[in-house]
This record gives sequence, structure tokens and C-alpha cells, in this order.
Amino acid sequence: MNFGISLIGIISLLAAIWVVYDVITNNKQLSSSTKILWIVFAIVFNIVTAIVYFLVYKIKKT
Repeated sequence: MNFGISLIGIISLLAAIWVVYDVITNNKQLSSSTKILWIVFAIVFNIVTAIVYFLVYKIKKT
């Protein structure tokens, strides 16, 4: 039981770190306020924000 909870926590942390890193380094065209919103959402809604961010920005680039 504890392993499952810690695994979800690790995945959530990695998802938030990925979104914050990608917003800061790879999305230069975003305004500062949009970057701040993405970062706040990534911290609060980790996995959901990572999925939405991937669908909005990463799939659009390909």
C-alpha cells in the first residue's frame, strides 16, 4: 500500500518538474503570465497538468 502511494507521489513530482522545466526552457514564445499559470498549475495539479500540457504544446509541434 505504501509503495503505491509513494509511486504516485514520485510520478506527480516528475510530472510537475517536467512541465516547469519545459515551460521555462522550450516555450520562449509564451508570455510571462502564461508561463506563471502553467507553473502554478503544474505544482497544484501535477499529472493532469502534464497531460494537458503535452496535448496542447507537444503534439501541436509535431
